[in-house]
Amino acid sequence: MNYKVILNTLGWVLIVEAAALVLPLICALAFSEPYVLTFVICILICGILGMLLTLPKTKDKTMFSKEGFTIVALSWIVMSIFGALPFVISGAIPNFIDAVFETVSGFTTTGASILQDVEALPKCMLFWRSFTHFIGGMGVLVFLVAILPLSGGNNLYLIKAESPGPSVSKLVPKVRTTAKILYIMYTILTLIEAVLLYAGGLDIFSSLTLSFGTAGTGGFGVLNSGISGYSPYIQNVITVFMILFGVDFSIYYLILLGKIRSVFRSEEVRAYLGIVFFAIVLVTVNIRPLYNTISETVRYSAFQVAALITTTGYSTADFDVWPEFSKTLLVTLMFVGACAGSTGGGIKVSRIMIFVKSIFKEIKIASHPKSTHKVTMNGRPVEHTVIRAVNVYMAAYIVIYVISILIISLDGMDYTTNFTAVVATLNNIGPGLAKVGPTQNFSLFSAFSKIILTFDMLAGRLEIFPMLVLFSPSAWRK
Repeated sequence: MNYKVILNTLGWVLIVEAAALVLPLICALAFSEPYVLTFVICILICGILGMLLTLPKTKDKTMFSKEGFTIVALSWIVMSIFGALPFVISGAIPNFIDAVFETVSGFTTTGASILQDVEALPKCMLFWRSFTHFIGGMGVLVFLVAILPLSGGNNLYLIKAESPGPSVSKLVPKVRTTAKILYIMYTILTLIEAVLLYAGGLDIFSSLTLSFGTAGTGGFGVLNSGISGYSPYIQNVITVFMILFGVDFSIYYLILLGKIRSVFRSEEVRAYLGIVFFAIVLVTVNIRPLYNTISETVRYSAFQVAALITTTGYSTADFDVWPEFSKTLLVTLMFVGACAGSTGGGIKVSRIMIFVKSIFKEIKIASHPKSTHKVTMNGRPVEHTVIRAVNVYMAAYIVIYVISILIISLDGMDYTTNFTAVVATLNNIGPGLAKVGPTQNFSLFSAFSKIILTFDMLAGRLEIFPMLVLFSPSAWRK
């Protein structure tokens, strides 16, 4: 294990976080809120500690898979702990575990909250809370790779460990250029949404915070009523952009290059859009008696389907009171998630497709032992290493899921609450059902359960294995 390159990278992560804290500081100044000193203190803590960690120079910048996994896991933990300081120091969220839970929920773009009154927070804290979604959506390590020549050219390990999906490919030969392209497209899409929301009558503050939540597929809002208090135009814009941010960003790069046909060849994108369409139709039919007009019904249905399959977690209606079929379908979408290479969470459409195709392959082989069958995606054979990684991921996912439910059940909550609380955190969604439904929050859980759910949020965002590597003694040996 190359400890020096790990500490050096953690230092740069803290420096980037110090720079990010400047924006809520500006927000505090703009709204004349008495929290300027809070952010100054946090910026100094992150900046000074970051510089101390980056001062020792190392000639050996070698990085392999274990360093990549370790750096990513530690970076997100460190980033979350220091990102919670503004809430604790200001007294907005005085309990440290609650503050870390809220911050991890922000960075991992989960959107689960312990706050019972969101509007009680000052605007600068709400801005920081939503901005963590934007930072975590594409990933802070991807941003570092884009601006810094880290790890002597081995930084693909960082992107692989941080990016969602069964496999990661470079858009262009240079990893650093790939990271830049991803962040530029991510930022442009976010700004386009903010402009459209502003054109719909929202102020700059609301336009930006809602766009941050949509871009990162996070779901933090600035009103206690969530998104239900906004106009149908605003809800429709957010619906469209939630779906867009659930698409693999490499697809947008192909569109920019004019390779439109390549877009339609993507099995994952076709499956993702197909699932969204049919889920909207089914939910619309099922909840039609609850609403006055068909347009209103479609709007509510489309919004919640988009919010949950992309794991954004916004809500315009209390879907916990919808018919059982709709609730069951929505919970299923929570597991499915968005496309690999998007900012969405969940298991991912491509991973589920590979897993299902592997099952059918084994059925065919069992029926015809001498025949040969291959799992394909987009007309190309899927490598055995990818299939193996998908199978191991699914196994690890189930184990973590079961253990998490067993542990938090000690709090005495009902099964629906426990089941969907783990679904909501491990899949980075936000709301669940029952006591963690769209009109509720996670404040009822004990401190220990919140720690478990915090781990689930990190494990879900980092695709499980970076967090598990931290507990492997062999990974820490030199």
